[in-house]
Amino acid sequence: MDAPAMMTAAVLVEPGMIRLDRVARPEPGPGQVRVRLEGCGVCASNLEPWAGLEWLTYPREPGDLGHEGWGVIDAIGPDVTGLAPGDRVAALSYRSFAGFDVADADKVARLPEALAGQPFPGEPLACAVNIFRRAAIEPGQTVAIIGIGFLGAVLTRLASAAGARVIAISRRESSLALARHYGAAETIVMDDHWAIIDRVKALTGDVLCARVIEAVGKQWPLDLAGELVGFGGRLVIAGYHQDGPRQVSMQMWNWKGIDVINAHERDPAVQMAGLRAAIDLVASGTLDPRPLYTHDYPLAQLGAALDATRDKPGAFVKALVRC
Repeated sequence: MDAPAMMTAAVLVEPGMIRLDRVARPEPGPGQVRVRLEGCGVCASNLEPWAGLEWLTYPREPGDLGHEGWGVIDAIGPDVTGLAPGDRVAALSYRSFAGFDVADADKVARLPEALAGQPFPGEPLACAVNIFRRAAIEPGQTVAIIGIGFLGAVLTRLASAAGARVIAISRRESSLALARHYGAAETIVMDDHWAIIDRVKALTGDVLCARVIEAVGKQWPLDLAGELVGFGGRLVIAGYHQDGPRQVSMQMWNWKGIDVINAHERDPAVQMAGLRAAIDLVASGTLDPRPLYTHDYPLAQLGAALDATRDKPGAFVKALVRC
C-alpha cells in the first residue's frame, strides 16, 4: 500500500502553544472537494481557544480553528457536479490552518477572474453581508456602529453605500480613520459612556439612532448600544459574545419598544447566500476589503498572528495566514 500523501498543519497543542505537524492529507468523500489552501483569515473567535477554555480538550485537531480559508480545488469526491480541479474558491470549512482542507461541495463558492490574486477570507465577508441584511438599513436612517474592526468597517461601507448616515464609534484613532475611509459621516472615540450618549443625542436632535450595530462582543459595548438606539429602532448584535453570560437592560429595551436581532447565521444555505453576495460586492468594486488585511503571516507564525489579533498592534485590523 502506498504511503498517504502528507501536508503541514497547525495544531493547537495547549493554550498559547501552536505546533506544526506533518499529517495525512485529507481525502474528499462523496459530495466533497479538497482545497489546496492559499490562506486563511484569523478570526477574533479564535482567541478564546488560544487563551484556553475549560470545556475544550487539547490538543485540537490539525488545522482546527481555521474557518476563513480560500484556495484552489485540487481533488473532487464522487457525486460532485459544477466544480472541478483548478477552480479557485472560498470555502466554509473548519480546519483551514493547514495546507489542504476538505469541504462539502455546496459550501464552496467559485471566485471570479476579477478576484485573481486577491486574498478572499469568505466567511467573515459573508457574515458581514448577512448582518447587514438582518439590520434592514434604509436610506436616510442614522446608524451607529460600535467597534470598527474588520466587521465594523465592512458594515460601515455597506450602510453608507445604502444611503444611511453612519456614526462610527471605536477606541482607536486608526479605526475611526478607517471608518471615515469607508464612508462614516461622524466618528466618536469610545472612551466615556455618557459623553458618547450625549454626542449621539446632539448629532440626532435627541432622537438617537434607527439602527445600532454592536460589533465588539463585550458587555460595555452592548450596554452602550442599547442606550443609543431610538424608540422603535433596531439593535443588531454582531459581536461574538463567547466568553460568558451578559446582562441587558430589559426595562430600557421594553420602554423603547426596540427590535433586538442576533445576527449570527447558522443556516448553511443562508451563510452561502451571504458568501455569494460578498463575492459579487468585492468583484464589482462596491466593497474593497484589501485595506483591512493589515498583517500577513506564514503558517509557521500562526501563534504570532493570534497574538496580534488579541493585542492589535499599531493600525491592526485583520491578520491573514498564508498556507
